[in-house]
Amino acid sequence: MITIRKSEDRGHADHGWLNTYHSFSFAGYYDPRHMGFSNLRVINEDRVQPGEGFPTHPHRDMEIISYVLEGALEHRDSMGNGSVIRQGEVQRMSAGTGITHSEFNHSKEEGLHFFQIWILPQSEGIAPSYEQKLFPEQEKRGALRLIASADGAEGSIIINQDAKMYATVIDGGQEVVHHLARGRHAWVQAARGSVTVNGHLLEAGDGAAVSGEDLVRLTARQKSEVLLFDLP
Repeated sequence: MITIRKSEDRGHADHGWLNTYHSFSFAGYYDPRHMGFSNLRVINEDRVQPGEGFPTHPHRDMEIISYVLEGALEHRDSMGNGSVIRQGEVQRMSAGTGITHSEFNHSKEEGLHFFQIWILPQSEGIAPSYEQKLFPEQEKRGALRLIASADGAEGSIIINQDAKMYATVIDGGQEVVHHLARGRHAWVQAARGSVTVNGHLLEAGDGAAVSGEDLVRLTARQKSEVLLFDLP
């Protein structure tokens, strides 16, 4: 079964400095029909104006992943980390027992476009930690590149949950296939372009919940960038 979550049906808020879309309930957007999918709790697509951002705020017991599509994200946290995450880079923050952090558009001239992803942790109360890695486009072209996993396989970032996150960049007419083990589910998020998921069309911003399928077949109608989550 495949259930499509259209881009225009997501929660939306335009704060001027921040234009944000929520696939699942978040902040002032609440819909009991869309509280998450498996242990995937948040997928926010954020566009941040130059020099603006999220001031220091707390989190705990959540795996938080930032995937930058355009621009540069400036990060600071209570663990002493200070870094800039640019296009193609991925940031992982395990909030654990508690952390505070801020996220800003590093540029004073260019916009920032990124996905903020929250995954519920397998165990609570772990020590907070931080990780950042570059996944060049050539590693994602025509293939599903493992970005995050519980064991750090294939050089992926490590998350405290039995989940895997993949990213791919595929040209028009190309396809990639991901096989799902029995009882596993998938969420597909179209970041750019236009693809079909087992024959169902996704445009940029659309998502798809996949259950009871043996595989996920992504076929690009044009150059596209897609995130895929393999979930329990």
